[in-house]
Amino acid sequence: MPTSVAGIFHNIVSLQCGIPNGRGCEAPRAFSRSPGVSCKSLGFVENLCSPRFRKQKVNLSNAKRGSRCRNTLTTDVYQQDEHDIAKSKKEEHESGIDLKQWMEEQGLPKCNVALVEHQLAEGDKGKPIHYVVASQDLQPGDVALTVPKSLVVTLERVLGDETIAELLTTNKLSELACLALYLMYEKKQGKESYWYPYIRELDRQRGRGQLSVASPLLWSPEELNEYFTGSTMKEVVLERLAGIKREYEELDTVWFMAGSLFKQYPFDLPTEAFSFEIFKQAFVAVQSCVVHLQGVSLARRFALVPLGPPLLAYKSNCKAMLKAVGDNVQLEVDHAYKTGDPIAVWCGPQPNSKLLLNYGFVDEDNPFDRLAVEASLNTEDPLYQQKRAVVQKNNRLTIQTFQIYKGKEMEAVRDMLPYMRLGHLADPEEIETVSFAQEPLCYVSACNERAVLNQIEHFFERRLAGYKSSDTTKAVDAKKDAKRTVAKKLMSIEKNILRNALAAVHELIRELPDGAISPCIGPYLPNLK
Repeated sequence: MPTSVAGIFHNIVSLQCGIPNGRGCEAPRAFSRSPGVSCKSLGFVENLCSPRFRKQKVNLSNAKRGSRCRNTLTTDVYQQDEHDIAKSKKEEHESGIDLKQWMEEQGLPKCNVALVEHQLAEGDKGKPIHYVVASQDLQPGDVALTVPKSLVVTLERVLGDETIAELLTTNKLSELACLALYLMYEKKQGKESYWYPYIRELDRQRGRGQLSVASPLLWSPEELNEYFTGSTMKEVVLERLAGIKREYEELDTVWFMAGSLFKQYPFDLPTEAFSFEIFKQAFVAVQSCVVHLQGVSLARRFALVPLGPPLLAYKSNCKAMLKAVGDNVQLEVDHAYKTGDPIAVWCGPQPNSKLLLNYGFVDEDNPFDRLAVEASLNTEDPLYQQKRAVVQKNNRLTIQTFQIYKGKEMEAVRDMLPYMRLGHLADPEEIETVSFAQEPLCYVSACNERAVLNQIEHFFERRLAGYKSSDTTKAVDAKKDAKRTVAKKLMSIEKNILRNALAAVHELIRELPDGAISPCIGPYLPNLK
């Protein structure tokens, strides 16, 4: 591979901006400048080695900006027209090589997988997506594929220096944003880019998961409102979009503070070359395929692995993982495969809301699925400080998140009870009597317990009432409306968890010594959301 990819981001280390969590910028620190890379080593045509553009921003019309954006990583998910598809198919035909063939030419060892096409659902105007299948029968422990370091994109590879990469990640520069920006500029090189076959494959996938559904980050506001009624999923999507927007706003800072970085790319500064929509699509594409490697340096932990996800299917109950083995990334299968079976890898302990957000699918057999409930003490309560000291002594927070895992709803409700009992109390002498031990069941009083269970019961009932009922939801044709189908699966799973949690509350109410006792409701109730 050309040496440029190993050294292309040398002086980006000057940037010390916090991006993912909206942290502010620190003063830039001084580092020694790494040697530049010659035009010949880049393998680019001579006229691409022009001096770096002037630092002032260039005002572009929307039309001009749009035309430039069409040449970046991932064509607009909603506006990929027939001309784009035909052009892409022609380029593929002319190149006469697919991703796996290119990788083999670049040193990919013999592997036991093949690339096949997945036929699209009706109404999907994009190209069919590829996925990886077994090219022969495999047994547990067999190595399906081994990808050499030279074909893996990491921060260490992009930045050229592991120490620099660690500095970047320590100061909260987003690895995903960095990788997305790098690939967008590589895409602008066209066929001159070493990574052209891989980028072309990402374009084909368009951030779609194994169900051919794009991440909700790329759905329209109308789709979010309609498909996620009653769910917190819409808020999750909007929060992630806000984080991506903050990262986009820092791209020009990267340009100005990393002089030698973009000299090799004779294009406008990032926010002029790429609209937010294009950056968002590139970010989502990277997000859908990035692999989190274990037991490696910080600079290698986030990796883009050709033939990895999304070409490999994700499964929540799968044990196989892409692992760093020496300088390679390797996949051992965890169960037997027949020739032609899709190869799956573990996606980590993520709930379905994250699977849909990151990869565009919902796993109905996900053992890690859960819903979050946030409880908080009432800050207007005169006893707030005393209650705050008690929750902190018991390793809780004044704003505490409780996770309700599928199949473990009773345990979750029991875990909430001590916190809620404390929040309901109005007598300062009773506060120290609250026990945070779940077993045996130690409530303050029967009337306090009834008040606590009533509040939790009403909360779950309100949550369930917020969803669209099955009767009013239109029947879904999975082939024609994949987004609605996958959203409906998520809503169904969420409602089942809430129903089971509500049933657990009803069971606890029945266990009270006097079911008819009136609840003693405190004047400053804790909040649930």
